[in-house]
Amino acid sequence: MQTAVQWLLVLMAVAAFLGVVLEELIHVNKAKVVLFFGALSWMVMFIAAPDEAMRARVNTALNHNITDIASLWLFLLATMTFVAYLNKKGLIENIIYAVMPGRVTERKLLFLTGLFCFVFSSIADNITATLVSVALILSLNLELKKTLRFATLVVFAVNSGGVAMITGDVTTLMIFLADKVEITHLLLLSLPALAAVMLLATLLSIGLSGEVIIEKSALRPIRGVDKVIGVIFLLTIFGTILGSLLYAIPPVLSFLTGLALMFLVARFFNEDIDNDPILEYIRAIEFETLLFFLGVLLIVGMLQFIGVLQGLTALYDVLPVMLANFLMGLLSALIDNVPLTAALLKSDLQMSTAEWMGLTYAVGVGGSLLIIGSAAGIVAMSKLPGLTFLTYLRSFGFLLMAFAFGFVAVYGLGLLVS
Repeated sequence: MQTAVQWLLVLMAVAAFLGVVLEELIHVNKAKVVLFFGALSWMVMFIAAPDEAMRARVNTALNHNITDIASLWLFLLATMTFVAYLNKKGLIENIIYAVMPGRVTERKLLFLTGLFCFVFSSIADNITATLVSVALILSLNLELKKTLRFATLVVFAVNSGGVAMITGDVTTLMIFLADKVEITHLLLLSLPALAAVMLLATLLSIGLSGEVIIEKSALRPIRGVDKVIGVIFLLTIFGTILGSLLYAIPPVLSFLTGLALMFLVARFFNEDIDNDPILEYIRAIEFETLLFFLGVLLIVGMLQFIGVLQGLTALYDVLPVMLANFLMGLLSALIDNVPLTAALLKSDLQMSTAEWMGLTYAVGVGGSLLIIGSAAGIVAMSKLPGLTFLTYLRSFGFLLMAFAFGFVAVYGLGLLVS
């Protein structure tokens, strides 16, 4: 691909990013902007291909990219449909309120939220954990400024919770499968990761002094069919984890099976009725989020094809490994961490166990620094009115402090165990 074309493609990626950042100023939906530049960039590569051989390479890369996007789309569709149903029926709200005290200070509630998100995302996937946590935040009816603090902690805690589990974060699994770290090393990551979440909760709790009264009298009665579907949802999560570990079953396949079972159970209980058909809950999901993911992944796939991501490994030739790993964490807030990690693994970097542990934390949690840097952030932004790139950016200093603390703690722990 010619240098001029590569520069044009990079500028298009920058333009898409600016469209997200300046959404409030230009009044154009971010999903429309990234989808436009994402699709256009691949068209430019087809047109600029010098011969049929290069055009065939572009087509192969696009097909691979579309396959990845389709898997994510279907996974999101299944997860969001589950959550949309359980949320509308009041099951999620009831469970959360059952374990919550009737009266709690905002400060204590912030810490409880961070702990809940961290633990839940270690069990479930990041997207499911974010959807459930956002449902909790919305039910509290806090003022916008306080809601944004809770949302910031949710994104950071959700990403931190999955980083120590090979089933919780794709990049962690990739590094583990490459034999760079052992499972015991990864499990130890949970200690400094949780400490970083608590540090961020402490910083965000400054100025919170009010109390939250949780009205439990308004809880809805839960029907038998809703309980059964709730159990199916939990079994789907655990089945996804076990299926991935034991038989390498793709998570999207497990969740689609669970979704189909939900439809059949609803029909068996005569829940699939004309005035509330079960398939209608698919319409309740945020398709804007799916379109945004589509555009972002098209752009990232394009950057990977033209070699921009692979070029980032050159940092390790001029910087200390620890600093380069930290910068990779910062970059993962702008670039999808999966292709970024893949590029680093393919470059056959020689690092110690402590350095690989640091990189695992960096690429897993670094996306929390910007709202567009992780799936959790994008989902939260689509669900919470008022949570935008700029409003989230106000907490960047706190997020950077917590991330830096977690990174240094992980590296120090890695030195001890290795």
